[in-house]
Amino acid sequence: MEKRKLGNTDLHVAPIAFGGNVFGWTIDEQTSFGILDRFVDAGFNLIDTANVYSRWKQGNQGGESETIIGNWLKSRQNRDQVIIATKVGADMGNGKDISKANILKEVDNSLRRLQTDYIDLYFSHYDDEQTPATETLEAYDELIKAGKVRWIGASNFSAARLKESLEVSKSTGLPKYEVFQPEYNLYNREQYETAYEPIIKEYQLGVTNYYALASGFLSGKYRSEEDLNKSQRGGGIKSFLNERGFKILDALDQVAERQGTQPASVAIAWLIARPSVTAPIASVTSTDQLKDLEHAANIQLSADDIQLLDTASNWK
Repeated sequence: MEKRKLGNTDLHVAPIAFGGNVFGWTIDEQTSFGILDRFVDAGFNLIDTANVYSRWKQGNQGGESETIIGNWLKSRQNRDQVIIATKVGADMGNGKDISKANILKEVDNSLRRLQTDYIDLYFSHYDDEQTPATETLEAYDELIKAGKVRWIGASNFSAARLKESLEVSKSTGLPKYEVFQPEYNLYNREQYETAYEPIIKEYQLGVTNYYALASGFLSGKYRSEEDLNKSQRGGGIKSFLNERGFKILDALDQVAERQGTQPASVAIAWLIARPSVTAPIASVTSTDQLKDLEHAANIQLSADDIQLLDTASNWK
């Protein structure tokens, strides 16, 4: 499978990352192991998680996803075959926090749960505007020098704070965010394309975008309000059920029929074809659903396919 260089790192990743937010939330450890096995066997290698996954589920504390991944890594003895991305800074009970003290504490918790002595890619999950960019980057500098972290990235930053952090790195020599993780999909295009993409191009950042399928809407299985009870995430899809949303689904149906695949595969293939995107993040809850990811990674969309999708999803 094609591997892509992730920003200016030495990490080379397959064109889809697995979103580990489902581990310990909607699927148990045994199911998670089966999915991870199949994902890696298909040639993929980037697994994305966070310390906060899946704290929102009743009875969870946070760290459940990392724990499952760590148990899988130990069981399969394949740490050198996969790239692990995790995150720090989400609310673990005391608010969003990317202070030096919190980063240095949480990295050790993540390493323990993941049962590894290094993290390939460590993200500031959310911005914490009380903490100066310099302090956060100094924490990462310490972790990189200690060998606990290889590369760093940012997620959910405003464009202004992202650029500020990149400029601090340039002026101080502190580690630079090499990867950005924004929301981006066929439905939600405007913010990424107007605010973030110019920065990504200027600073040569890699991109692993989340909500690649707009919470499942772009899979095509939600086409009316009656469909919203099909999954735990259905309630968040109601806002997509409008004229523009239906135009996008129609275009996905047309391209999927031409390509002999499913709308979900086409929606992810459209992202993969975007020059600024390195590896969209996608999740599945069964091994059968992994076929959509495998197809997406191997589809060659034509110029006509991309034009049809671009036009249907046009936000201007």
